[in-house]
Amino acid sequence: MFAILAALGIATFLVLRQPGEVSTTDTSGRVLVTYDSAAVDKIEVRSPGTSVTLEREAGRWMLTSPVKYQADEATVALAVGTGRKIEITSLVSTNPEKRKLFQVDSSGTLVKVYERGALKTAFCIGKMGTSYTETYVRADGSNDVYLAQGMLSTTFGRQAKEWRDKTIFKTDEAAIKSVRFQYGDTTFTLTFQDSTWKIGKDTTVMSSVKSFLGSISSLQTDEFVDSVLTMTKPPTVMIGVEGTQIRFYTRDAGKYYVQTSQSPQWFELQSWRATQVMKRKKDFLAVIN
Repeated sequence: MFAILAALGIATFLVLRQPGEVSTTDTSGRVLVTYDSAAVDKIEVRSPGTSVTLEREAGRWMLTSPVKYQADEATVALAVGTGRKIEITSLVSTNPEKRKLFQVDSSGTLVKVYERGALKTAFCIGKMGTSYTETYVRADGSNDVYLAQGMLSTTFGRQAKEWRDKTIFKTDEAAIKSVRFQYGDTTFTLTFQDSTWKIGKDTTVMSSVKSFLGSISSLQTDEFVDSVLTMTKPPTVMIGVEGTQIRFYTRDAGKYYVQTSQSPQWFELQSWRATQVMKRKKDFLAVIN
C-alpha cells in the first residue's frame, strides 16, 4: 500500500514537472496585462455556458448580449479596474499542454478588453489556487500560466443577469414627500406634513416610515422576467411614489411579479423583499392599547 502511494506521488510530481514546467516567485509585482481604463468602451466575457458583451453607450454601460439592458455600473467598474491590476505572483507553467490543468483554456473565462472600439488585450481566468486566495491566469496568445492575487472568478465569471442593473425603482430618499398605496378599492396616502410623516391626521411611527423609505427609494429585483406577461387580475397593490407607479402582482410560491410605469420590463421579487414596501396603514401607525 505504502509503495503504491509513493509511486503515485512520484508520478504526479513528474507530470507536473514536465519540460516547460517551472515554479518561481520572481514575477511578484508585475501585472498580467495593461490598458487605459478610461478608454475602455467594450468588454467581452466568454466562459462555458455564458457569453456576455458589455459596451459603453452615451456615457453609461449597457449589456448588449445576450440581451439589451442597462448594466450595473459598479459591477462593470469593478471588472475594468480589477483587470488592469491583476498582480502575478509566480510563474507556474510554460507548457501549453497544461492549460487545461489550470483551466486557462476553453474551460476558463476569456476576457477581451477594447479601447475606442479596437481590441486592446485579452486574458484568461482559470481556477483558484490551492490557497483559495490566488487564481491561475494567462494572457491570451501566451503560453505562460501565472498565479495571481485574488479570487478573480467572482469578478469576471458572472452570469448575464449578474451584470444587469437590478434597479426596479430608485430615487433620493429625502426627495420623497408623498406615497400613495392602493389595495383594490382601499387607498391611503403617507405624506410629509409639518416636519413629520402622517396618514391623514394620524401621526406615524418614524422608525417604520424610515425603514419603508429606505427600501422603496432603492428597490432591486431578485430575478428578471424577459418574457411578456399578460395579467388577467388587478395588481395586489399599487404604490405611487415621485410620479412613478409600482405594481405588484401575487405569484405562486411566495413571489411577486413587479412592473413600473417607467418601463415595460417585468421583475420578480421574493416575498420577504416585497413585504418591505407592501405596507398597510396599520404598519405605520402606533399601536393603541
